[in-house]
Amino acid sequence: MSVVHKPTSQDEALIQAFGASLSELYAQAAGPEASAALTRALELRSWLAVAEEQVARVRDRIHDATAADRDMGELSADDLWFDAQWMEAALSARDGYATALGELLRTMPPPGPRPERPAQLTQPRLATMLPPAPAPARAGAARARRP
Repeated sequence: MSVVHKPTSQDEALIQAFGASLSELYAQAAGPEASAALTRALELRSWLAVAEEQVARVRDRIHDATAADRDMGELSADDLWFDAQWMEAALSARDGYATALGELLRTMPPPGPRPERPAQLTQPRLATMLPPAPAPARAGAARARRP
């Protein structure tokens, strides 16, 4: 399944921030006038979807391994240790993507048309200075003392 169709914990925040459904946001992002904020937000959302899927897979694997109806002889400390390491990495990635997406949504400009900048009709003037004139060949040289 494509990450476009996978739900994430931040979908509602995206919908509220951009004022459109996820399918509409992905359609806008495919257009030529997509804002950088929308493109980045959807990219972060895609990575978040993958990270959250990894968290769920590891969680489910741990639940299956430790289920009450499982034979205790099948438990492996090594397997659980590796799952704990994998869970730590997946949670770290998920937290990082969620934080980055939240920061992007918090700091992006408000939605709506941006005011156009007034046209600059005058050309800026550059002030230049000429380099200093070269010093004479013996300038600053000390005179030799005569006996």
